[in-house]
Amino acid sequence: MNTITPHISEPELAQDNTAVVPQTHPRLERITSRSMAAMQFDLSWESATARHTECHVATKLNLWRDIFPPEVEADLIDQPAGYRVHHEFKPGSVISPYREEDRFTIDHGVFNRYARNHTPIEPRLGRYYPKGFIAGIRDYFIQDLTPFRITGIGEDLSVDVNHPLAGRKLGLATRILDIWAASDEHGGRCNDVIEYVLQNGPGMQARFRNQPTDFWSDAPFSRSAEGPDKDFYESPRFVDHIDATATSQIEGLYSRLCKRGGSVLDLMASWKSHLPPSLDLSEVAGLGMNREELGKNPLFGEKIVQDLNLEPTLPFDNGRFDTVVCTVSVEYLAEPVQVFSEVNRVLKHDGRFIITFSNRWFPPKVVKIWKELHEFERPGLVLEYFLKSGGFTGLETWSMRGLPRPADDKYADRLASSDPVYAVWGTKS
Repeated sequence: MNTITPHISEPELAQDNTAVVPQTHPRLERITSRSMAAMQFDLSWESATARHTECHVATKLNLWRDIFPPEVEADLIDQPAGYRVHHEFKPGSVISPYREEDRFTIDHGVFNRYARNHTPIEPRLGRYYPKGFIAGIRDYFIQDLTPFRITGIGEDLSVDVNHPLAGRKLGLATRILDIWAASDEHGGRCNDVIEYVLQNGPGMQARFRNQPTDFWSDAPFSRSAEGPDKDFYESPRFVDHIDATATSQIEGLYSRLCKRGGSVLDLMASWKSHLPPSLDLSEVAGLGMNREELGKNPLFGEKIVQDLNLEPTLPFDNGRFDTVVCTVSVEYLAEPVQVFSEVNRVLKHDGRFIITFSNRWFPPKVVKIWKELHEFERPGLVLEYFLKSGGFTGLETWSMRGLPRPADDKYADRLASSDPVYAVWGTKS
């Protein structure tokens, strides 16, 4: 198939969470039913505790072959790059409706506690597991990774096999990023756009019927290396923990959410803060584990070396900061609720706490629960930190997936997509 494939590199996050794609080849003026396109899809929905937005970029869609919701496709035809349209979908209109018969009980013995490895896994309320854990029920097979949820634990186990977003009203914003001519051949794989956007987890970060999810059993904050953290972090690591595209997404998010001209605490900080210069901040304090890393960060006025897992109390006055950020580090907190409570204390009224993370970490020091969770359950865990610590309102989650990995990235030959970015934030109430 002789199509011209666009090269998309280093996208930036615009004020409306849109990936801006540099133009690197001749672009068609308007989209047609025979053209190729790159698009961004922003799925929005609400749970009882938070608002959620899932952003997914598709870099190579074929308007002739791929399947769009009819109303979306109709609104995109004859539109230029940069055009954005929003649609609302009633529950059950674009994914299967919620069915009570897909919530049922099973005997405890049906749940295969050894499905993953030789270490037994106990079912916990609100958690998701692959359907392979209940192989044999409804013809589910051992290799089935489709998630199901534990919704009740008693004499039997209550399970829910509905899609995590079944029964919810969904918003879908579609933006045309690029348009180019398709080849004359129309074969190849057919993609369903809705399945593409919903694939692999959106919805799993919400509680089941507003019951707190059990993330607290089974020594969740133990780590494989329980030695002193100061020994592990004694040598500086002047490395980037995520690729350049993911970094630019975090910078864009901070640009949108941080108060311009305000004061910021960078928690669990290192030699880069991902805070864009355009914020024109009045103060940036850094608290981390390595003095050399903090010393190399040009933004920091105040630099504090502190192990929050030993001493979660923050050495700052009440109400000092407009914003607290924590970048790709929340997965190392062994005392998260205490730290979140402290962050609330040092924030000003209406100050914001922003957590960002990806799917990479230092294995010896990441907490046990983080490794066990599905990627979209992790925002749910961080939401529970906010809710359990108290004092936060306006909770939101956000994700960005599907952007191309930079061509010069060291993993470009193995991973086509950029590191995913997940964020959770809340405002001091």
